[in-house]
Amino acid sequence: MARVYNFSAGPAVLPEEVLREAADEMLDYRGCGMSVMEMSHRSKPFAAIMEAAEQDIRDLMDIPDNYRVLFLQGGASTQFAMIPMNLMKNKVADYIVSGSWSKKAFKEAKIFGDARCVASSEDENFSYVPDVRALQLSDDADYVYICQNETIYGTVYHELPNTNGKPLVADVSSCFLSEPMDVSKYGLIYGGVQKNVGPAGVTIVIIRDDLVSEPLPGTPTMLRYDTHVDAKSLYNTPPAYGIYMCGKVFQWLKAQGGLEAMKERNVEKAQLLYDFLDQSALFKGTARKEDRSIMNVPFVTGSDELDAKFVAEAKKVGIESIKGHRSVGGMRASIYNAMPREGVEALVRFMGEFERENA
Repeated sequence: MARVYNFSAGPAVLPEEVLREAADEMLDYRGCGMSVMEMSHRSKPFAAIMEAAEQDIRDLMDIPDNYRVLFLQGGASTQFAMIPMNLMKNKVADYIVSGSWSKKAFKEAKIFGDARCVASSEDENFSYVPDVRALQLSDDADYVYICQNETIYGTVYHELPNTNGKPLVADVSSCFLSEPMDVSKYGLIYGGVQKNVGPAGVTIVIIRDDLVSEPLPGTPTMLRYDTHVDAKSLYNTPPAYGIYMCGKVFQWLKAQGGLEAMKERNVEKAQLLYDFLDQSALFKGTARKEDRSIMNVPFVTGSDELDAKFVAEAKKVGIESIKGHRSVGGMRASIYNAMPREGVEALVRFMGEFERENA
């Protein structure tokens, strides 16, 4: 067996130790005589899996007691509608548009009320994060929305906006559990797990108790946060195996030293790649330096032909899924928690060889 270095933005690389442990339990989960895929979500073994997963993520993120943790379906994109349906009581919300995902969320919110774009970086193709220090927020806004790490453009908020007491809602799909975060600064945090936490199919929502209330009239039962809070994420059959895998990743993160240790490793990996890009005569990073993500690193050669050649030749040496998003082209290296340093070193080494042969 030869595993490649998988730089996909999602579904993405998972820790090899987690995959091996799950493989060992595939046919018989701890003496149950069946896989987690097969067991009832109402059974005692699965209840223990759910309880452990919630406690582990609470421990990792130091989640305060007045926040609920939900394991939901529908992907992060369902939250684009679910958030305004549950939180937009005054029918007003402020959105900071810093990339494709926040732009899509903003568009969806406009269906349900007066969603207002209070800042945007679309003028420079989302290569930077808007200045959040002097925002003109709406007095009657129910919440302020950001996508904390824009996967496609490789930018991240290093400073959170001052929301003047209004709930801050953040899509953290691509930076989930990559470093410590102060949950108390947010009203709601959510993310699809397939980028940095687990397999596709699970969305984690962390919501403050006071925001779990009566939604907009006509909100379907499955799209109400109170439905899932009251049922402890078991209103319907949950994405059981995905939750089990997320729980494995939470345990792996604890064993690695927690989020402080992961941040240190992630910063080191990103610096390796950014240092190469900054001195390269052929490759260029596309995100503004002060707004660079440590999770997603987009870069280009300046030539579509060379970009395509790089992607094709990288695949031959075991560097997989390095092609940039179809909307922007070029290349993108997603270097999530489970990407080993050796993978980034292999990428940088190949980039150097490619530059010498093609510059």
